[in-house]
Amino acid sequence: MLRSQVFAVLRRPLFYRFVSTTRSFIPPSQLNHVGESRPRRSGVQELDAALMQEIADEVEAEEEDLDEIDEKPKPHPESPSFYTGRASYYDNLIELQNAISSTRGTLKRLHLLPLPEFARKSLIPMPTVWKTPREMTVDFETTITISRYRKVIALLNELNEYLRIATTAGYEEIADKISGIVTIFESGKKDAILTRGIRKPIELDRCGRSYTSGRRKTSTARVWMIPVKESPQEEDVDVEEVFGLPQSQSKAPAVNVSVSTILINNFPIVEYFPQPVDRERLVRPLKIAGVLGKYNIFTLVRGGGTTGQSGAIAHGIAKGIFAHEPETGTVLRKAKLLRRDPRMVERKKTGLAKARKAYTWVKR
Repeated sequence: MLRSQVFAVLRRPLFYRFVSTTRSFIPPSQLNHVGESRPRRSGVQELDAALMQEIADEVEAEEEDLDEIDEKPKPHPESPSFYTGRASYYDNLIELQNAISSTRGTLKRLHLLPLPEFARKSLIPMPTVWKTPREMTVDFETTITISRYRKVIALLNELNEYLRIATTAGYEEIADKISGIVTIFESGKKDAILTRGIRKPIELDRCGRSYTSGRRKTSTARVWMIPVKESPQEEDVDVEEVFGLPQSQSKAPAVNVSVSTILINNFPIVEYFPQPVDRERLVRPLKIAGVLGKYNIFTLVRGGGTTGQSGAIAHGIAKGIFAHEPETGTVLRKAKLLRRDPRMVERKKTGLAKARKAYTWVKR
């Protein structure tokens, strides 16, 4: 019983105005007996009065502390976006807008804005890759949604455009200031992303040889090409006879070219590819580029059959020709020789004899 009463008192709200008195309430009917002795209060009533007094003292102390806090002047927030819940995001957004505004004003005073269309096309290309929304979430210390990300990217693209104008015009001081801001928001994988899909140029060694590789189906070929040294006395040579190609019906006059060699796995082309179709496929890049008999070619090929191996060697030869003579690139690209032939054998399917052939079905 006593414990429940104590908890009932403690559960009362703190900010409650209690009226404490040392005397008990005297009804009007007992005013005549004020001077008479009153009965003593029980122990429960004395405990209740002590708890009430203690709570009242605590309330008065808290009120005094609150009065002291209210008297102290509150400090001003560091930024105007303090009460938005995303102060870091809006502060960075304001900084970008201020940087764009000041840069725009500077470029206008230098008569670099607005630019005509022909001048804008002649600006130095400066492609960039911005950070992803996840990376910007860490920098801005708040979740970057798609709409917020678009706002930031729009400001950064405008700032990057001003960087191109300042760099092209030769104002290095302005360009350095803008570059310091742009670099903060650039992705760390910028170089890898910008160089993606760009084919590395094939370099010739000190002997003038090129090394390339070609692929077709499951075949892989490594090709070395070196120009033929021109001899002082050149004889008329029948090219079709040298490479074992079928003779045309109308006998064409012999062409004055130097004799070249094509070795495949240390075998001559006629011995390694007995079928003329495979030899024609291999020599096709040389014919299209007009350099038949101009290079000695040594190849190592592995995997696949004759069709795949001849196609892989042709792919490597086309890349080697482009390395030696870049002006032939247009012709080779139109003939689709500089890229790998993507056609492959279709896989066998479960329940079928081959890729598409079905077993014979008999009803009865």
